[in-house]
Amino acid sequence: MDALIQTLFSKRQELLIAIWQHIQISLISLLFALIIALPLALAVVHHQRTAGIFTQIAGIFQTIPSLAVLGLLIPFVGIGTIPAIIALVIYAILPIFSSTLAGIGSIDDALEEAADAFGMNRREKIFRVELPLAMPTIVTGIRQAIVMIIGTGTLAALIGAGGLGDFILLGIDRNNNAMTLIGAIASALLAIIFSGGIYWLQKHRLRYVLATLGVIICLPVVGMLYQNVHPVSRTVTIAGKMGSEPDILIDMYKDLIEQAAPQTKVVLKPNFGQTSFLFNALKTQKVDIYPEFTGTVLESLVKPSKQQRQLGVPGAKLYKYAAQDLKHQFQMTYLAPMAYNNTYAVVIKRSYAQAHGITTISDLQRVQSELLGGFDLEFLDRTDGYKGLQATYGLNFKTQSIDPGLRYEALKNGKINLTDGYSTDSQIRQFDLIALTDNRHQFPVYQGAPLMNTSFAAKNPEIVQALNKLANKISETDMQEMNYEVNVKQQSAATVAKHYLVTHQLLRG
Repeated sequence: MDALIQTLFSKRQELLIAIWQHIQISLISLLFALIIALPLALAVVHHQRTAGIFTQIAGIFQTIPSLAVLGLLIPFVGIGTIPAIIALVIYAILPIFSSTLAGIGSIDDALEEAADAFGMNRREKIFRVELPLAMPTIVTGIRQAIVMIIGTGTLAALIGAGGLGDFILLGIDRNNNAMTLIGAIASALLAIIFSGGIYWLQKHRLRYVLATLGVIICLPVVGMLYQNVHPVSRTVTIAGKMGSEPDILIDMYKDLIEQAAPQTKVVLKPNFGQTSFLFNALKTQKVDIYPEFTGTVLESLVKPSKQQRQLGVPGAKLYKYAAQDLKHQFQMTYLAPMAYNNTYAVVIKRSYAQAHGITTISDLQRVQSELLGGFDLEFLDRTDGYKGLQATYGLNFKTQSIDPGLRYEALKNGKINLTDGYSTDSQIRQFDLIALTDNRHQFPVYQGAPLMNTSFAAKNPEIVQALNKLANKISETDMQEMNYEVNVKQQSAATVAKHYLVTHQLLRG
């Protein structure tokens, strides 16, 4: 409880921003869902066959996994709030549409006939008879929609839209249960408050309900439009994957760019879940820069030659291959890399390693029958991941997929007995773990560097020059220590990044 209160107090400003972002996304999504679902339901309510077809279509849309929807939308509409809103609208249409059909369909036929007898036209019947009588059922659907939107909206953080998902994802990634709990509780409270507020409105006249809903929902729209039209001299968007290390790197990029080009507004989009999300966003120019690693480029992003896939290729050659392939295949510029090698590692408990005499990955062959590996989906599917362990080391043991933010906790608690990690992970030091020696050089060198479109690099030479200050800087020890300060000591990534730049004379204090 003390940790929860302390985190709540120290993160109160970030929490208020996240709550407002979440409210914006949720209410705008509800507005568009209402605009689509209500008129559509009113148009087909007396045509059962057509209504059934649309209900089936809305139901099919709702069964599509939310992560898949976000991933499919990025190439078309980029990252941020727009794809998040589109995805949430897709999920919110069904409860509003079906409740409107049910509410109007349950009206006594005698009342419909009476309205016709009084000479009411279609519009008068809708607003004077059908909507008032069906309103309790419709409001029930709206309440279901807003609860669904607020809950699902936490995934918006994966594509840089912010909201309470930032707290949940950061808490999981940094093993900070207080942050995860704060995000989850705040999301649940928002759902309860808005559901209760809509229920309270249900007891008032229809026109007051619609007017109040309109005002509440449109306020975030006005705020978002103001933000979009507010003039800025130049905006550079920098994104990063999930984890403390990408957060530190993008904060370094921000500091260096703002020092070199003070007129530039730098917008950070942290905590993207998947490499493919970020790379697609960069290709479509929805982000300008993000830190990427040479091994990931060659294994996941480009089409490398057989020569490039050979084991034990030196880091300098791998970077050269990656930079050339990115330039030729995608017209992207890959700046000079940093010094440290953040390669994959197979991580086990020190106690388990000592009990079985394990120091290298090859040693796992002796105990593979009792191994249970917990790997993230990307590692399981990559040729330099578990597939590579099978091919290079002849290993074949039980595995299960696990979220990257949960893998070390699962290893510590004995749910699994080995996992994938990175050589600079702070949890290796924090939980007294061992990264096994890659004695057959399965894992390629992973050196990080800023990645951008070549057109952006050509237009912004001062930004390129500023980011090149990190070339051949930051050792593995430096990065592991910075990760430790963020994950364990709970310092902000921005503070840790700035301290490194200042102490190494890359940034004016």
